[in-house]
Amino acid sequence: MLKVTNTLTGKKEKFVPIHPDKVLMYVCGITPYDRAHIGHGRCYTSFDVLYRLLTFLGYQVKYVRNFTDIDDKLLKRAEQQLGDKFRYQEIANTFIKSYHDDMFALDTVKPHTEPRVTQNIDLIIDFIQGLIDKGHAYVAANGDVYFDVRSFKEYGKLSKRNIDELRAGARVDVKEEKKDPLDFALWKSEPEGQFWKSPWGYGRPGWHIECSALASYYLGDHIDIHAGGLDLVFPHHENEIAQSESLHGAPFARYWMHNGFVNMGVEKMSKSLGNIVALDDLLQKVDPMVVRYYYLSHHYRAPMEFSFELVQQAQKSYQKLITAFENIDAAGDYATMRTMPIVSKMLDFLCDDLNTPGMFGVIFEHLSDLKEDDQQAAATKLLLQQVLGLTLVPLTQKVVEITPEIQKLLDEREAARSTKNWDRADQIRDQLQKLGVVVQDRKN
Repeated sequence: MLKVTNTLTGKKEKFVPIHPDKVLMYVCGITPYDRAHIGHGRCYTSFDVLYRLLTFLGYQVKYVRNFTDIDDKLLKRAEQQLGDKFRYQEIANTFIKSYHDDMFALDTVKPHTEPRVTQNIDLIIDFIQGLIDKGHAYVAANGDVYFDVRSFKEYGKLSKRNIDELRAGARVDVKEEKKDPLDFALWKSEPEGQFWKSPWGYGRPGWHIECSALASYYLGDHIDIHAGGLDLVFPHHENEIAQSESLHGAPFARYWMHNGFVNMGVEKMSKSLGNIVALDDLLQKVDPMVVRYYYLSHHYRAPMEFSFELVQQAQKSYQKLITAFENIDAAGDYATMRTMPIVSKMLDFLCDDLNTPGMFGVIFEHLSDLKEDDQQAAATKLLLQQVLGLTLVPLTQKVVEITPEIQKLLDEREAARSTKNWDRADQIRDQLQKLGVVVQDRKN
């Protein structure tokens, strides 16, 4: 019944797990060097619905999501904030706690396992050694270990990139020890005694190797679903495929699924543009269930534009659902739901590549019908709560309203920016933040 869009083939495919009634699912987790942002919230809400739907359909799902708790960004943050890069675990612990709080607020189901890289170094070293033994990786003179991209003939098959074109466009690499500019680090050497001891000297893992090793150890060499944000397709997931399939000689994941970007107006949200909205900031201003509904009112693969005005509209729609089902007790099962015309149509949308906007469309189209049919109303509420993860309890927080005072400040700030009075624009931005409004600037 279920179909998903597979990034690997570029097609929507019928979902057929490797093992009957069992699903192995891996979702790339965060690097906890900063607070999670709204893009993270969208990703993990989307694949939380996938996990919930698979479970509802009767599959036994083993769900793994990692933490990259050793990374250049973590070391830099520890050095800047604590004056000692070796205190990076304190930084990681702080932001893992913050992330878990965000995920709890959004009512996402906790994965069965959340492995940390630092707690699995031995198995990562073993994985790297296996690649060296098979001729897919090499040790450089300085102790770094690199994956030999030329040794994997299918490199580029996920991102649909041609390896020769990638080489032609590669920048001149300062690391002369690499055989090819596209070769990527599996192990980063460090001075004697720093981080972990390996057969190649002291050092720490590269970014890409960890997910290949963790997925293999906690789920197996061949898994059903590997998921994450669209930004991970290249190079991260492309490199994972190269590593895993080179070592095991078989396909890594049967289905690769990716959620779309969050856009701030005409721009993609990114740290380089400085237009990031922290998830916990949003959840303090907006009821978490409104945020979750806002995410799910967009198809997970489509770009999603963010603004407080759009969230405010989503709150009104979500309030309609709360009101419509407040006196209904959730009840039903899959077999019975398939005999109900309205609810069956909702399931069809859900099973069609997680088309949550389509499902909501059916609900709002038939609200008056559901009021007259207690059984279908009960089944609808069950789907909303159990599969979409919406609690449907009365809202406790409100979206910040654009009052005349706020609008005046917004207009003044825009005028200041137009005359390049950046100091005044920054002052007004700070005033707006105190009023609960996060301003995102667009490039002209």
